[in-house]
Amino acid sequence: MEGPRSSTHVSLVLRLLVLLLLGPARQATAQRCPQACICDNSRRHVACRHQNLTEVPDAIPELTQRLNLQGNLLKVIPAAAFQGLPHLTHLDLRHCQVELVAEGAFRGLGRLLLLNLASNHLRELPQEALDGLGSLRRLELEGNALEELRPGTFGALGALATLNLAHNALVYLPAMAFQGLLRVRWLRLSHNALSVLAPEALAGLPALRRLSLHHNELQALPGPALSQARGLARLELGHNPLTYAGEEDGLALPGLRELLLDGGALQALGPRALAHCPRLHTLDLRGNQLDTLPPLQGPGQLRRLRLQGNPLWCGCQARPLLEWLARARVRSDGACRGPRQEEQEERAGPGPRAPPRDPPRVAPCPRACVCAPESRHSSCEGCGLQAVPRGFPNDTLLLDLRRNHFPLVPRAAFPGLGHLVSLHLQHCGIAELEAGALAGLGRLIYLYLSDNQLAGLSAAALAGVPRLGYLYLERNRFLQVPGAALRALPSLFSLHLQDNAVDRLAPGDLGGTRALRWLYLSGNRITEVSPGALGPARELEKLHLDRNQLREVPTGALEGLPALLELQLSGNPLRALHDGAFQPVGRSLQHLFLNSSGLEQISPGAFSGLGPGLQSLHLQKNQLRALPALPNLRQLELIDLSSNPFHCDCQLLPLHRWLTGLNLRVGATCATPPSARGQRVKAAAAVFEACPGWGARKAKRTPASRPSTRKTSIKGRQRGADKVGHGAGGVRPWWVVGQVPKSPGSRSLTWLGPDSCGSRPGQ
Repeated sequence: MEGPRSSTHVSLVLRLLVLLLLGPARQATAQRCPQACICDNSRRHVACRHQNLTEVPDAIPELTQRLNLQGNLLKVIPAAAFQGLPHLTHLDLRHCQVELVAEGAFRGLGRLLLLNLASNHLRELPQEALDGLGSLRRLELEGNALEELRPGTFGALGALATLNLAHNALVYLPAMAFQGLLRVRWLRLSHNALSVLAPEALAGLPALRRLSLHHNELQALPGPALSQARGLARLELGHNPLTYAGEEDGLALPGLRELLLDGGALQALGPRALAHCPRLHTLDLRGNQLDTLPPLQGPGQLRRLRLQGNPLWCGCQARPLLEWLARARVRSDGACRGPRQEEQEERAGPGPRAPPRDPPRVAPCPRACVCAPESRHSSCEGCGLQAVPRGFPNDTLLLDLRRNHFPLVPRAAFPGLGHLVSLHLQHCGIAELEAGALAGLGRLIYLYLSDNQLAGLSAAALAGVPRLGYLYLERNRFLQVPGAALRALPSLFSLHLQDNAVDRLAPGDLGGTRALRWLYLSGNRITEVSPGALGPARELEKLHLDRNQLREVPTGALEGLPALLELQLSGNPLRALHDGAFQPVGRSLQHLFLNSSGLEQISPGAFSGLGPGLQSLHLQKNQLRALPALPNLRQLELIDLSSNPFHCDCQLLPLHRWLTGLNLRVGATCATPPSARGQRVKAAAAVFEACPGWGARKAKRTPASRPSTRKTSIKGRQRGADKVGHGAGGVRPWWVVGQVPKSPGSRSLTWLGPDSCGSRPGQ
């Protein structure tokens, strides 16, 4: 018995010796760090941000848990790119210009919880690109160029809870697109170009609770597809060109609590559109074209109805709605477009009431086109038509004529379409709209003329569309803004003129655009924006002048824009910013884009006037070697200084001190001198220690904390303003359903009372 026992003892001693010999080697391996990276071994974090890396470094410590590679030039993620990092839980690959993720790129990362691939150039995901990520909880793919999703792409992600696909180029969701995502609770598909969802597109998502589909191109409610996600509690469908929703759309979501249909083109909502959503609590219909609404049947738990921004008509035909609101105790808001009290009293005089008007006669559908009576949409897309067809149903709400060929749109081209809300004429080779071409389209809101051959538009061509709010003219041949035509559009909200040949913006170009909020002029040849050119658009909120030929900030033109929130100037040859460049919009501006503008110099007072309202400042990809401190910008949530060749000497000390007081990642790294190359400006204290005054100032300095961005809620503001009163003693009359701040020509949503329309509700 002594022999086996002694051999076992020898074996244990040998193993112990091997471990002692390998220990230092394993420790050295764990503590190694690539030259371009910063390694925090105590926290197991490695950051290699904005280092122009073209491949994943191969000397990253094996025990690393968080790896940040954002802002590099990886372009391709090859197979098994991270196989030596089995402990990784967080991987950040944002802004890396990634175009391809190879099959098996992330194999071996079985503990990864977060993968961030946002803001890259991905057009597709191979079938097995995400294999090996069985523990992944969150996947960020926002801001890529994905055009399609193949069934099975996400099949290996059984633990995923959040999938973000916003801001891509998706136009269609195939059946079983998300197969295998058994635990996903939030699916973000907003800001794509989705127009079709296959009936089984959302099948296999039993845990889905929130679905974001706002800002897409859905022209009808995809009821069958949505009803696959029966556990949905919140559905966001705002800012889609929906014009009608009814029971025939087949929306059946027994657990739905919030439905957002705001910012669309809804003209009608069927009484049973939500009949199969019994638990619905909040319905958001703000900013549509509803002049009335029927009592809604089915959602017995509805308690909040948002109607602001609709042209509501509060005459006698609104009585059933208001009776229902009072009976069901639904809180509501909105403003009446009319009628005035005296008008209603005149109409309610003695004598028989006028019979209801006959419903509009439905005409047959033109040959080669498809007309859907349920949604009132008609389409002739890609039918090879040589002229605008006629004979559409006269209750059509959306007409799609894309990808045909008719160089001329003649006078009165759309007879009998007085209900039309959205007209699509993209890719039709149109070179001219004759005077009166849009006559009779008094309800038109969306007009798409992108990708044609237009070099001009006359006021007569756009006459007859006084309610037009969105005009799309991208990728045409305009040499100047069609100012005369815009005067015919008093309701214009958003003007899209990207990628034309406009060379200047002059006074008068925007005359009459008092309602304009968004102006997109990206990708033109603009060298000058004259003072006063933007003056008529005093309510402008977004101004995009990126990718033009501006050599200086058009400060004078920014005068008189008190509501401007976003200014895009990236991609212009600015080279320098002078004092007070943004002074006129300092109080309102929230987002400023100056990236890729060749900036070499920024004056100390360039951002004077910009104060607590500024939330994001983009200065990446310029030629800045120095930058003054910006102490007034205390509320910044994002500042990007990456890809600038900063020279880290004593002149940069004020910037270093300011950045040290920010609780933000800014991406600023030293390019020179060679001894400081690659170091973060914010963390390079050793570089600045020899500067005059360093010690004295250091003693006084305390890190500045970011002011809280939490907004103080004002309790009781307009408390009860949207409750239905049912009693005396100071309670508002029973016929008042909601109150909103009044504007000229509007009243709070109020039924005109029993004297106007007969007996009061409940009698």
